[in-house]
Amino acid sequence: MSITVNLRYKGENGAATAFAKEMISSGTVEAIRNEAGNLRYEYYTSFDDPETVLLIDSWENQEAIDIHHASPMMATIAALREKYDLHMSVERFVSDEEISEKDKAFIRK
Repeated sequence: MSITVNLRYKGENGAATAFAKEMISSGTVEAIRNEAGNLRYEYYTSFDDPETVLLIDSWENQEAIDIHHASPMMATIAALREKYDLHMSVERFVSDEEISEKDKAFIRK
């Protein structure tokens, strides 16, 4: 069972994109990807709203998320959120890791 958290960062005048770029260029994203239990940490931009950036953040389990949240890295992330004056919305999903046979019919590999 993995846990995926979708975080939408919203700012003004390109702030969310600048935040994501700084997270990447500073090495913070790579460090998070190397944390035990991290499965995915990727930013995406919205075609509908250029002021919003989506982070897809997946972990093996809640323990891995808790360790990540307790790490000093969170202070870095929080400081960058403040720097760019970002606001967030969050969705959380728990995966059952299994795709049904009916759903597989719609997936092109």
